[in-house]
Amino acid sequence: MNRAPSLMTRTLKSLLLALAALAGTALARDRPNLIVILADDMGIGDVSHNGGKAPTPHIDRLAREGMRFTDAHSSSSVCTPTRYALLTGRYNWRSPLKKGVLGGTSECLIRHGETILPAFLGDSGYRSTVVGKWHLGLGWSKLDEPARAESGPTEGAGWGIDYTERAAGGPCDLGFDEDFLFPASLDMAPYVYLRNDRVIERPTVTKEFHPNRKGPAVRDMVPEQCLGDFAREARAFIARQAEQEDPFFLYLPLTSPHTPIAPSERWVGKSAIGPYGDFLMETDWVVGEVMAELEACGELDETLIVFTADNGCSPQAGIPELEKRGHHPCGELRGHKADLYEGGHRVPFLVRWPGKVKPGTRSDRTLCQTDLFATFAGLLGREPEGAEAVDSVSFLPTLLGEEQGPRGATVHHSINGSFALRKGPWKLCLCPGSGGWSAPKPGVAWKDKSLPRVQLFKLDEDPGETRNLEARFPEKVEELAAELAAIIAKGRSTPGPEQPNHGAIPFRKELTERFPGLGGS
Repeated sequence: MNRAPSLMTRTLKSLLLALAALAGTALARDRPNLIVILADDMGIGDVSHNGGKAPTPHIDRLAREGMRFTDAHSSSSVCTPTRYALLTGRYNWRSPLKKGVLGGTSECLIRHGETILPAFLGDSGYRSTVVGKWHLGLGWSKLDEPARAESGPTEGAGWGIDYTERAAGGPCDLGFDEDFLFPASLDMAPYVYLRNDRVIERPTVTKEFHPNRKGPAVRDMVPEQCLGDFAREARAFIARQAEQEDPFFLYLPLTSPHTPIAPSERWVGKSAIGPYGDFLMETDWVVGEVMAELEACGELDETLIVFTADNGCSPQAGIPELEKRGHHPCGELRGHKADLYEGGHRVPFLVRWPGKVKPGTRSDRTLCQTDLFATFAGLLGREPEGAEAVDSVSFLPTLLGEEQGPRGATVHHSINGSFALRKGPWKLCLCPGSGGWSAPKPGVAWKDKSLPRVQLFKLDEDPGETRNLEARFPEKVEELAAELAAIIAKGRSTPGPEQPNHGAIPFRKELTERFPGLGGS
């Protein structure tokens, strides 16, 4: 790639900034570029600076040159809900989706007037893109009669979609200026890419990138190509925007290390822990590609980079085998993806912001990914208004090394719609088991009358959530349950006018009888 224009632009920017400093004026560079990289199904122990056995040098660099948050959480312990919460600053269960995830052919989840982050940033001059896994639904046009594969069997969902028509309600309708997308998880049909909400190549054959997930696919598409494609597209966006005066926002939700665990040929066999480790290393490589492009364009020191994950490691990674090899994807936490336990939603969270965030720092302050919205607003000198980002609490003071009090209550949510409330060291789980995929699973736990209906943990003394203190501290149980009920009823957890939730929040009768406040949601 010819770097001459970038070098010229970089020199011009430096000169303008110097002149502006002398004149006491502010230019666009007072607003950093913003990049959020979201890994898919990555636990806190999957990165090597947290003890992971697959080298992740580029992610480690972010920790070394920025701030590492040790108590950071996704809003949900599964894919779609977390993405909704990150982009809206609003807890996922306030949306119409009360449990589970969307599929590749699902309708748009964000269609009820929510302001998403790129639309908010656009008001401050940011140009934005999303590159990677969308998984928030699209308004696909429908055929009068389902299509047939051009060769081989016609199987799976998605053959009734008109792939020649633009998908409505996607990123470009919601506030992004451009996009390069895979519609959902990489193991969900249709197996196609979209650019600016239009399918790039029409699917003509049936494929499955994961067992029992057959559907329409582009003939030459394979899962091993995706990370390379996303890295290429992210670099191209950065290079284009580096020529512009205004800053940019890049949202880069990767498809890895989620299934299919499919490292490209270059990475096969590179780790000591098998294909999952290889895939972690390739995921880290994408982070390196982003940083390399920023550096080549002279934008690395002008950019705030966040790296995090949508939930904890999936059991499909083969966690017991990985642990035998000394790799603990969720660290010492209990549970994994889909669970209400910490392993389901406590995730890596790193922020690099040269000149603002002190290198090599660490924060134990509780943080939720909903908080990105208010934090980015704060660094622009703005605040979300009215119905915007109702569950977003700025952690900008923490980034800047200033004193900041605790976050307050944080709500967690599992795949089956179970709730937990975290406040300080206390965590109340409103279910008798994991609420997800680890034992005791919901179907078994609710039938087991020997299990208490709720669980209370004190994480500073018991980070592994091994001792249920519900019977010893009934007043704490009541206090936290009442606070959760208030957060639900108000439609927000931050100061401001009350807001409606999209649909009633479901709770089991056993819980509403014990905590009547929950029944009013």
